[in-house]
This record gives sequence, C-alpha cells and structure tokens, in this order.
Amino acid sequence: MYFYPAASTPGCTKQACDFRDSLAELNDAGLDVIGISPDKPAKLVKFRDTESLNFPLLSDPDRATLAAWGAFGEKTMYGKKVQGVIRSTFLVDENGKIEVAQYNVRATGHVAKLRRDLSV
Repeated sequence: MYFYPAASTPGCTKQACDFRDSLAELNDAGLDVIGISPDKPAKLVKFRDTESLNFPLLSDPDRATLAAWGAFGEKTMYGKKVQGVIRSTFLVDENGKIEVAQYNVRATGHVAKLRRDLSV
C-alpha cells in the first residue's frame, strides 16, 4: 500500500506508472498494490484511465486514513514546514501486520528500490 499526494502530478504519475509496470513481478512475489491519496474518486478514475493503471486507487479526502497510518502531517517542502501527504509505502501481511513502513520515499526510483530490497 502506498500513499501519494496528488493524482496526475509529475512525481505521483511516475510512481504510479512504475508500480503499474512492475505489477506482474510484484504479484508473482505475492504482493498486491493499492494507492491512496486525498483526491476525489472522479479524479482517481481519470488518473487510472489516463495512465492505464492496473491496481486499485482509493480516495481519502478527509485524510483520516492517511493520518492513521502516519502518512499525513508536517513535512518540509521547498524549505518550508507544511502540512501534507507524506509519500509512504507499507508492506502489510495477510493478517494486517505491517512488515515494512517507509516514510518520505522518493517518487522516482522508489519502486525499483523496493523491488531490490524485496528481491523481486
């Protein structure tokens, strides 16, 4: 499961397309992908369709899920402290236990690093 700031922005698009392009290998390793952002469902449908994304995108407009997972809060952006989505990735086992929690991940190269770390 990964949390991202906004659909159809350059970094989030790159990250989503990297997950899309790696999905078969991730699935073969027993991993499913779910993306969560504060975007409204209509924007997510457009993003999914435009980028041919092949995994679920969930909407969290009130940011309750983001906050519960520690993926929303204070972060530094362009040298300023702001409240926002903290780009994060979690590996959750079949019992709901968090196996890996990664915060402040980079949009570009993150999926490749994740695959290396997991030997996928």
